[in-house]
Amino acid sequence: MVTMSAKELYRILWRWHFYAGLFALPFVIILSLSGAVYLFKPQIDAFNDAPFTNLALNAPAASADQQLAAALAAVPNATFNAYQLPQSSSEAIQILVNQGATTYRVYVHPQTLHILQVNNEHSGLLKIAHDIHGELLLGKTGTVLVELAASWAIVLVLTGMYLWWPRNTRGLAGVLYPRLSLKGRLWWKDVHSVVGIWSATLVLFLLISGLPWALVWGSAFKEVRTITGSLTQSQDWVLAGQHNEHAEHLSSHASAQMSSPISLENIVQSAAQLNFVYPVLIYPPSDGNLAKRKAVHWTVKSLAQNRPLRAEAEFNSQTGALVQKTVFSDRHIIDRIIGFGIAAHEGQLFGWFNQLLGLLVALSLIITCVSGFFMWHKRKPQNSLGAPTAVAELKLGYGFLAMISCAAVLLPLLGISLIILFIVEKTLLARWGRARRWLLGTS
Repeated sequence: MVTMSAKELYRILWRWHFYAGLFALPFVIILSLSGAVYLFKPQIDAFNDAPFTNLALNAPAASADQQLAAALAAVPNATFNAYQLPQSSSEAIQILVNQGATTYRVYVHPQTLHILQVNNEHSGLLKIAHDIHGELLLGKTGTVLVELAASWAIVLVLTGMYLWWPRNTRGLAGVLYPRLSLKGRLWWKDVHSVVGIWSATLVLFLLISGLPWALVWGSAFKEVRTITGSLTQSQDWVLAGQHNEHAEHLSSHASAQMSSPISLENIVQSAAQLNFVYPVLIYPPSDGNLAKRKAVHWTVKSLAQNRPLRAEAEFNSQTGALVQKTVFSDRHIIDRIIGFGIAAHEGQLFGWFNQLLGLLVALSLIITCVSGFFMWHKRKPQNSLGAPTAVAELKLGYGFLAMISCAAVLLPLLGISLIILFIVEKTLLARWGRARRWLLGTS
């Protein structure tokens, strides 16, 4: 094999960039919009809870056990899932209960025990945004499509960075800032390349930090960790396709709950002394299987979106004694790295500026996709897709083949799709003249 020329490499990467964009752009826009909504989950949650945060109280609050009984009575045939510690004494008590496979959040007046509101945890703006972002509302098929789109989006960004690199350009116009005096396709090209390069690094971070959630990549990663012994605790994140952040507990606590001589009120008082970061959930002991073991203890978990602030504790179901307490620094180094990545991905690692940065990246992705579409639309021949032609009789070097192989191993769905594309191009398109003409605009 011989080393390809710079011109051949440019043509190959331009072709990859085109096909990656052709597939990934619609998904990138959908994920950017849904992700931008989910960035503001704390504010949306606070807005939804606002009517229940300053209640009028004229007597001591009822016990947690009485509050639980009221919540269970509000939903027929319900079982106890979790009790959320309130942030203040004048705040409604939020209790999660299961009715079959559905989870409801019941708002209970802490004193009168009146039911203020019952919400389905599987509905609402945030739930819709979450499910669109993770599975396009298509279940496991959607999770695979999202992961495939993310894999090709990584290719899109990396090839775009190579194509952007100035070769025969003088000055920074069209490189680091757009030439606003231009019109037509050149104007769109400047916007596309400039906005794309300024956001490229952050976009790559978002794409890579989202992989642990992905169904195929995340499952493979978990299996590798299990084999290597680096998975020492249950993961602090769930794979795409799970219902919500309580998913690990939903399956276990939906089963028969163990009897415990220790009341919920006792555990609530003990949990309050831990000073965990809000929101803090208390899960009862259960006969169900949780992380391959019975949940024989009361579990207290902080589900703060800034994951480095999370902590977990267990209380003995027979004595109420603290069994163990785990904070973020106790977790495996891999879990900590991913925890920082997820917190930044969700816009919660360093406050409002993290949210603003995430919003700007989402907007830049939408701008890049829209400008890329107009560039293609103004360039493509009529009645043709206008795809770049392949390099004739190209001989790939070992380094380039190693790079492709490495990418295929690290991104399994990308590797599978590359194989499928190669087979389609070498068989179907090579023999189907009409399809080839439509694809390339040539005979």
